[in-house]
Amino acid sequence: MSELTHFNEYGRARMVDISAKPSTERIATAQACVRLKSGTLAKIQQGKIAKGDVLAVAQVAGIMGAKRTPDLIPMCHPILLAGVDIGFQENPLPDSRGLCSISITATAKTTGPTGVEMEAMTAVSIAALTIYDMCKAVDKGMSVTDVSLLNKSGGKSGTYTREESVG
Repeated sequence: MSELTHFNEYGRARMVDISAKPSTERIATAQACVRLKSGTLAKIQQGKIAKGDVLAVAQVAGIMGAKRTPDLIPMCHPILLAGVDIGFQENPLPDSRGLCSISITATAKTTGPTGVEMEAMTAVSIAALTIYDMCKAVDKGMSVTDVSLLNKSGGKSGTYTREESVG
């Protein structure tokens, strides 16, 4: 049997049949990083971005993104999310390129026959893109980097923990 489960016997894309899989608690945490100028981070911290409270809006956008994952990723199953939590870590010390960063983490939870890794990764991606959108008038050079799964638990494959952190 092929390891590529999203293809049928004819090599065409398919949604995996999860009807025989047992329901278990599933938790996944993902992270992304937004790299930006120190002045942009200062404006965010001081509430001086014209579009509003950047991190509050990004938090809501990330949650909405997690809920819409199957609408965005074709082979994802619609799942009942039990919870989505998003956090931000502001890193004001410039890196070697003179950029500060905001690290975003999202944890998604469900009880069901399939995991929530894509929901967590979508949440951090949408939160990061929202930060970019809200701040692009003052810093078009921002970048979204290091979108990755940090850990996941539940299901047949068990627990996974990324060895190195990002951001």
